[in-house]
Amino acid sequence: MAVVGTVALGFTSTGVAAAQDTSYAPITISPEQVKQLCEQRAPKVEDRIQRLTTRINGGPEAAGSTAWLQAQARKARDAGNTARAERLDRRAARRGDQLTKLGDAQRRVDTFQTNHCGAK
Repeated sequence: MAVVGTVALGFTSTGVAAAQDTSYAPITISPEQVKQLCEQRAPKVEDRIQRLTTRINGGPEAAGSTAWLQAQARKARDAGNTARAERLDRRAARRGDQLTKLGDAQRRVDTFQTNHCGAK
């Protein structure tokens, strides 16, 4: 009986998901909201992107940078802590993907500013 109830619930939930409208209407915002985005939000986002990019590309003395993570992994490996070294190596390997995401975010901000805020 429990199996029948679970299967029925599964069919019901998939039927609901299939019936949902997947087309999206464009979002419109007021000129005041655009002005607020251009003057307040976009500069903050650009600043954060710049800070993160600088940090990731920093040297071994900059905590959180790729070089710092690699140096910490080397220290952990030399101390015999291979599990920590492997975690740090995986984090360092993901830094390239994060730089790609940050570059994409910067391009989106630049596009928004070009289209809605005028020249930078």
